[in-house]
Amino acid sequence: MVNGIEIYYEEHGSGPSLLLIPGLGADARLFGGVVPLLAHSHHVITFDPRGAGRSTAPPGPYRIEQMADDSAVLLSALNVERADVVGYSMGGRIALSLALDHPERVRRLVLAATSARSPVTRRFTRRWWALEVLSRLPTPGERQPRWAWELQRDASFAYDASARLGEIVAPTLVLHGRNDHMTPLALAEEMRAEIVAATLRTVPGGHLSLVTRERRRFATEVDAFTAV
Repeated sequence: MVNGIEIYYEEHGSGPSLLLIPGLGADARLFGGVVPLLAHSHHVITFDPRGAGRSTAPPGPYRIEQMADDSAVLLSALNVERADVVGYSMGGRIALSLALDHPERVRRLVLAATSARSPVTRRFTRRWWALEVLSRLPTPGERQPRWAWELQRDASFAYDASARLGEIVAPTLVLHGRNDHMTPLALAEEMRAEIVAATLRTVPGGHLSLVTRERRRFATEVDAFTAV
């Protein structure tokens, strides 16, 4: 039990602890192609956030800070005092909140395909199409109710840590697809400029490229950054 709900989690490999936080509508399966590449040198922990996958979907509203608290309590339950933290998309906002509100838990921070605030979503853009149209289509093995997805979406849209980025003390790696239409590269560059100890690395492709065709590059960047 984590903060009164059941949180599904997985552990793989051994070594320094590495927490992977998935994004909106996703669960631990998002990192299915990445975990084997990281588990050879890390104790990899990943989980299904509240409202997604095999974790409990309690009534809302949800907040990013609440999901960051879930992450901190999960680490405590696993006797992990401090971890390197990777957040993807909405998971990046959870990772930001964890680094801001529980800095003692985060050794190094990786922000992948994410931003500190939501861009304006205009009708009939690719971002609108993905959020409002494609998200309504059923997918094989779908486990998340639409209402829980909307609670996560509302939490992510409401979150804005842009004014607090200068408070982050953990060394930070920003990883981003150069053609990301869901989260424009300009927002990644904003984080790199405002976080004191931040580095930006870009890869070809869009929002999911880091966990699909660029997953080996993703794992290599995370390995190199967390090896310090």
